[in-house]
Amino acid sequence: MMNRRTLLASAAPAALASLAARYAALGGITRSTVPSPQYYELRRYRLRNVSQQGAFHAFWGDVAIPALNRLDIEPVGAFTVMHGPNGPSVYVLLPHADLASATAVRRRLAEDETYMQAGEGFLKRSMADPSYVRYESSLFKAFDGMPAMETPIDSDGRVFELRVYESQSDEAGIRKIEMFDNGEIPIFREVGLHPVFFGEALVGEQLPNLTYMLVFESMAAREEAWAKFIDHPDWKALSADPYYAETVSAISSYVLRPTGYSQV
Repeated sequence: MMNRRTLLASAAPAALASLAARYAALGGITRSTVPSPQYYELRRYRLRNVSQQGAFHAFWGDVAIPALNRLDIEPVGAFTVMHGPNGPSVYVLLPHADLASATAVRRRLAEDETYMQAGEGFLKRSMADPSYVRYESSLFKAFDGMPAMETPIDSDGRVFELRVYESQSDEAGIRKIEMFDNGEIPIFREVGLHPVFFGEALVGEQLPNLTYMLVFESMAAREEAWAKFIDHPDWKALSADPYYAETVSAISSYVLRPTGYSQV
C-alpha cells in the first residue's frame, strides 16, 4: 500500500498538499517511532434500581479503583450518561500498558486480599439481589497517532463524548483509522476536540468499529469545537480524498458525565 503521507503530498488538489505539509510539520507518525500502544477496556454496567446504583458507586469509588491503581491500571474513568441510550448505566474505562494486563485484571483482583475483603458486601451479593444486572465489555488497541490515554481537562464541569464509528468491512475500518492517524487527529487538537483516547475495537459489539472519547470544558465548548471542525479547510481536503470514501457505515454518540470518583 502506498504510504499515506506520500499519497497526500502527491494528490492533485492543492489543499491536500497543504494538509500534508502541515501534518509533516507536526511530526509524522510511523510504526517505528511511536511508543507501544496502550489497550483499553471499556465496560458498560447495566443497573436496575437506586439500591444498586448507590452500592455500585460506593464500591467503585472506595474499593475497585484503588485496587486497580495498585495493579498500575490508572487513571480509571467512570461515567454516567447525559445523552444517549441509558438504562441506567455506568461506563468504566480501564487503560492497560499491554495486552497481558488487560487479560489478567479479573484474576489479579481476585487475588488481592484487600480488595476482596473491602468489597465483600458488593462482590458476594445474592442472586436474588445482585450488585448489577450485567456488564458488556469491549477491548481496544490504541491508534499509532495517539498511543496513550490523555486527560487534558480536569474541571468540575467537564463533559465527555464517546463516539463509535462502525465500518462495513475490516478493510474500510483500517482506512478510517489511517485517516485519523494521517491528519484527522491533529485537526481535532487544533479546533478544541480534546481527545482522551482513540481505539481500534478488537473484541466487543458492533464490529468492526473504532471508538474514541473526547472531553470538553462544557456543552457549549463541545458545540463550538465541532462547528470549527466541520468548517476547517484541512478537514474538508482530507474528507475529499477518495481513498477515505465509504469508510464509516454508522455513527453512535454518547455524552457522558464523570462521576465524583472518576480519575479521567
